[in-house]
Amino acid sequence: MTTFESIAKPKSQLWLAAIKPPMYTVAIIPISVGSAVAYAQDRSIDLNILGTFLLSAIAIIAWLNISNDVFDSDTGIDINKAESVVNLTGNRNLMFWLANLFLSIGIAGIATIAWWQQDLTVIAIVALSCLLGYTYQGPPFRLGYQGLGEVICTICFGPLALSAAYYSQTQSWSIANLTASIIIGISTSLILFCSHFHQVKDDLAAGKLSPIVRMGTSMGAKVLTWGTASIYILTTLGVISKLFPVATLLIFLSLPLAIKLTQFVTEYHDRPERVRTCKYLAVRLHFVSGLLLVLGFYLAR
Repeated sequence: MTTFESIAKPKSQLWLAAIKPPMYTVAIIPISVGSAVAYAQDRSIDLNILGTFLLSAIAIIAWLNISNDVFDSDTGIDINKAESVVNLTGNRNLMFWLANLFLSIGIAGIATIAWWQQDLTVIAIVALSCLLGYTYQGPPFRLGYQGLGEVICTICFGPLALSAAYYSQTQSWSIANLTASIIIGISTSLILFCSHFHQVKDDLAAGKLSPIVRMGTSMGAKVLTWGTASIYILTTLGVISKLFPVATLLIFLSLPLAIKLTQFVTEYHDRPERVRTCKYLAVRLHFVSGLLLVLGFYLAR
């Protein structure tokens, strides 16, 4: 999107895009799935811990979103992004400290869970996840500029997030939960992957070697198709191996969303003005498929 096109949008619409309400599903889904796996295996769940974890995860995602805009403003990659909170406020330092406030709130919530359980494991996992999240855009690492963002995203929102959520309920580990975490990690990373298709030009100008910059949009569309298919393949393997209850096959109800996403990107991968909305299709797929997986575990007998 050019600056001219962005200015044409109402300020309220830009703020809504900057806050990114749909993106907070990436906080809700991993914690919900990890807790659902725990329920399927133990037939009990601590709602106080679940609620505290969800609120903490939302605060941490707020930190991640705001700090990413801050760090991107430092490199100039967001110069044409009117919906950046830094560009909207014109105050980089204010946004930096607001991001840190949200991080503090999130960590305080996780610390509360650790205090309730007299066990530091959960806060250690979350701290590691936050550290990895920082390396995505934060200096001096900026690993996202080397094309490693999707790897970091898969690890943080998959194995780390679900392990922390599962452990917070059971204070133990699970192969079934680890398998589910790979599915959620992939579906989350697809959102980030889709966000690169429309900004190849800006990424190249800023020296950001995103996966789409490296492989091209045509190959990227093919990778997206296989990545999306893997969500259903892994779930089926989980059921066949009896790690997952049969009810988790409800995830296939989200298949129309997966088909819509892959067909859309396949058709418009090289048209930035059209393909830019594909990340919202990926968010919808992530949310719906995640909720169906949660329901499948809660319906386990």
